[in-house]
Amino acid sequence: MSLLDELKRRNVIRMAGLYLVGAWLVTQVAATLLPVFEAPSWAMKAVVLVLAAGFLPALAFAWAFELTPAGLKRDSEVTPEESIAPQTARRLDRMMIGILAIALVYFAFDRFALAPRREAALIETTARTAKAEAGAQASAASNAKSIAVMAFDSRSSDRDNEYFADGIAEEILNSLAKVRELKVAGRRSSFQFKGKGISLGEIGNALGVGNILEGSVRKQGNRLRITAQLSRVNDGVQLWSETFDGTDADVFALQESIARKVTDALKVALDAGSQSQRLVETGTANVEAYQLYLRASSTFDRRDGDHMADAVKQLQQAVLLDPGYARAYSRLAAIHAILPTYVGGSVADSRSQVRINAQRASELDPQLAEPWAAMGLAAPRSGQGLIESRQYFERAMRLDPDDITSNFWFGLALAGSGYTRAGVQRIEHALEIDPMVPNVLRWRGVLYLREGDVGNAKRLLDHAQSTGLLLARRELGEIAFRDGDVALARHLWSDGSRNIVSYLPADALDLLATALYGGNAQDRVRANALVDTYIAEPSRVISSVLPLWMVELGRGAEALEIERTRVTVDNPDFMIFLFSPAGKSLRALAEFPAYLKAKGLPALWDAHGPPDICPKASDGTYHCN
Repeated sequence: MSLLDELKRRNVIRMAGLYLVGAWLVTQVAATLLPVFEAPSWAMKAVVLVLAAGFLPALAFAWAFELTPAGLKRDSEVTPEESIAPQTARRLDRMMIGILAIALVYFAFDRFALAPRREAALIETTARTAKAEAGAQASAASNAKSIAVMAFDSRSSDRDNEYFADGIAEEILNSLAKVRELKVAGRRSSFQFKGKGISLGEIGNALGVGNILEGSVRKQGNRLRITAQLSRVNDGVQLWSETFDGTDADVFALQESIARKVTDALKVALDAGSQSQRLVETGTANVEAYQLYLRASSTFDRRDGDHMADAVKQLQQAVLLDPGYARAYSRLAAIHAILPTYVGGSVADSRSQVRINAQRASELDPQLAEPWAAMGLAAPRSGQGLIESRQYFERAMRLDPDDITSNFWFGLALAGSGYTRAGVQRIEHALEIDPMVPNVLRWRGVLYLREGDVGNAKRLLDHAQSTGLLLARRELGEIAFRDGDVALARHLWSDGSRNIVSYLPADALDLLATALYGGNAQDRVRANALVDTYIAEPSRVISSVLPLWMVELGRGAEALEIERTRVTVDNPDFMIFLFSPAGKSLRALAEFPAYLKAKGLPALWDAHGPPDICPKASDGTYHCN
């Protein structure tokens, strides 16, 4: 018998065909399933190697052994009468036909169902890769036309002139921000690095900019020297540097020169209007009025309560020197809007001053958003005042959608009248423009805290505190108490509250902190007695945070009444708490519906739609969840 006949008799050829068809089917299925389970690249190679390694042993096994009714036996031990090789051959043929049928079905499924999906996925991946590469190229190009303006160093012997150096840098920053092709980091984000000795590379990475403008200002008498230098972040190469000498009267021209040299160095094209107009628009030609404006604005930006009254006087002097100085009137309106919070006094008088100065600013420069935002903040917190406030803020948004102060104050007003989601959007927009404005950071943290998101709250409050805003410690104290650290909670809360409750007795904060955070019944009795003494004087302007403390002391119904009848200044602390998940117990009080009506909130909601958690019933009333 020939070798070929012997291979056929022993079914070796059939075994080879069956093995190869089965191995092909296994590899096809593996190629489909292994990527689904994110198998490593070597897994497919291992499958192929194992199948290849098993081929010859399978043939040797078919040659050496035969299946008999009594089981497997060596071929040499099987007599012709015992052999069932023909039946085994027919079984192998059927198995091969079955596997071939399965392979055919799989091939059709792969061809018409799986292959189009793979091709679509490949196209999508390719497109995504191309888009990412294009985005990276665009980002690199965009980064080349981006800049952060650092706070300029004051080299003057008089340290009080630091406000002047900061003001010059801010004016240059503001002018560059108007250049359409140029991305400019926000003031607070840039100025936070002042005096910290951080490298240009670290600053550039933190702010996402490709270039940094640094400078210094030396002022002696009326003599002025400004040095500025522009550096590229990725390699530290200095693109441009120059020193400018002049007098106080030259400050506007010097700022303009620096701004234009920066745009030249970055090869940023100015539009036709900017070519012929000034980039740096200070709003006045009077140098003394300008310096007074810068000094007062420094106080306003830092919310320096101890010097807020001085800032008012400085701005009043500025508008006497230049009656056409719209920005000074505007800033005067803004300071009067927050003045009662920091120095007390007549709320009615402050509101009158806000309106007078805001109207004058708008007459002089109808494009200013800040005057309308100031009127929105100063409007009464109840009745028609709520609707007027909303109208003023919306006017500010139309004039300048990116004005940080307007977005911030409007966001608080929205959240404090039940429109929490819309308020968060405005506040987050302000942070997109400038991510390091301390009080905006704090309030976003407060909103997170009231929603129960303690992790994000702590992150932003820590950030706000790192900028020097002690007020953020109030809510950090709350978080410390949640974490079980009573001593730290009391310390942080007292520190954070000190600047806004200077009218209380010296030991009042410690007494309140003890009662609010882990105090016993006797501690709460003493704290309540302090509160009662404070509110007993009918003419006293009640602090906007007092109703919130009363809630925490278990006096929710009284807090609603005190807030409605005695609090006359902007009160976001209490109102944001009231319309957040944290204020659910207040909304469940029997007195709450009457409180809403007395405040005039339903009229506001009728005009602008139901707030987030207060749907309107068929009878026209609102039911807050």
